[in-house]
Amino acid sequence: MSQYRQSPFANIPPVVKNLLIINILCYIAEWVLGSHLDIIKTFSGFYFDSPFFRPWQIVTYLFMHDPTSLWHLVGNMFALFIFGPTLEYTMGSKRFFNYYFICGIGAFLMQTAVQAIEVHNIAGTFRALHFNGVTDQAGLEKLQDIYFGPVLGASGAIFGLLLAFGMLFPNVEMFIIPIPFPIKAKYLVTGYIVIELFLGYQQFAGDSVAHFAHIGGALVGFILIKIWGLRGPQQFY
Repeated sequence: MSQYRQSPFANIPPVVKNLLIINILCYIAEWVLGSHLDIIKTFSGFYFDSPFFRPWQIVTYLFMHDPTSLWHLVGNMFALFIFGPTLEYTMGSKRFFNYYFICGIGAFLMQTAVQAIEVHNIAGTFRALHFNGVTDQAGLEKLQDIYFGPVLGASGAIFGLLLAFGMLFPNVEMFIIPIPFPIKAKYLVTGYIVIELFLGYQQFAGDSVAHFAHIGGALVGFILIKIWGLRGPQQFY
């Protein structure tokens, strides 16, 4: 037996590998530099009328994750590790790179559009930074959440990957804990998106997840796959 063992990351294609590394390094930076630099405020995504908004955030927010919850990072990176390599090998590295970031940007724009509608419904304008004329307490709290709450995480791009896997490999059977039987990818992805639509529409108290960003990433992914005419292999086991 050879004394040299192959690295478990040896077969990960370059874009997925670098995305994993960058996300992990950014999360470490949040911890190491958090007391000196407000990385979350600088690089997470904010509503376009927020005093914290910066143009680069439409990309950099993808590399920020909740520093109080390791599972936010772990969940997204696990999905990237599971679905990313197959999709990168299928699309090619350049197209996969473009797909990932276009889905991520689309997710942010979808979330911003939904926030703009919410702001307009409350204040009668898309720009209501000073909350003038808003007396309803629930409305004020919602505006504060929109203007000062960051959008962060790779989930929007990850939902684009889930959508792509469901479209390109629809009949692949997957096991999802705690469901005791396999589910085909096309049904799993469809169910997941329906749940996100429901949660985004209901807006349950205490739910800080940007559900419409997830939907936006999946929607943009669907459009890209149709425009590019991507197809999965005829046989995949």
